[in-house]
Amino acid sequence: MPGTRVLIIDDEPSIADVVKAYLSREGFIVHVARDGPGGLEAARRVRPDLIVLDVMLPGMDGIEVLRHLRRESDTSGLMLTARAEEADKVIGLSVGADDYLTKPFSPRELVARVKAILRRGRGAPVEAVGKRPLVLPRLRMDPARRRVWKDGREVTLTALEFDLLYAMASYPGMVFTREQLIQKVWGYDFYGDERVVDAHVKEVRRKLEDDPADPWLIRTVRGVGYRIEDGSA
Repeated sequence: MPGTRVLIIDDEPSIADVVKAYLSREGFIVHVARDGPGGLEAARRVRPDLIVLDVMLPGMDGIEVLRHLRRESDTSGLMLTARAEEADKVIGLSVGADDYLTKPFSPRELVARVKAILRRGRGAPVEAVGKRPLVLPRLRMDPARRRVWKDGREVTLTALEFDLLYAMASYPGMVFTREQLIQKVWGYDFYGDERVVDAHVKEVRRKLEDDPADPWLIRTVRGVGYRIEDGSA
């Protein structure tokens, strides 16, 4: 991936410098910003292929930076966090991060995750050729145009959200494990936490369910994974 642009946004020089050194050694063109506002400005100027950013940043936290960038681009993102709380990771994934790493981490692992994210792209979009439109009770999906309608009203999904929903909706009633969904949507080379599936399911539910706490479409099968209701119940 020589020539691929990566932006690091981290206010800890020791971390930013090490990450830059490892990525540069792999042929990446690396830029560094030290705070949230500076990172936002650098992202708009550099237009990186991927951003590595800390959750805790001066001026504007990483989640807010990513939220702003998601309104303007589809750049991939890997979040770094020193926090152990699950909420931080879920929020980061729900606003568009592709993966996360908890500090302290191995620089080699970070490089491996960066490469995996870039190989699969933003959601490894479902190939439209040969894919049929799906019509379920209250839901319609068009893979060629990558559009979704609930009760006749169009709902905007990200690339990952669309692919995740389409993968499950193609087999209504079938239970998918997180591992199966990762293979279908993220790809076999996924290098990260299976809970990334939970974060994106949560976001799809927020956009499509009448009550995300009591879903009618995407059901949780405890200890296994998820299924799409087929309307037969």
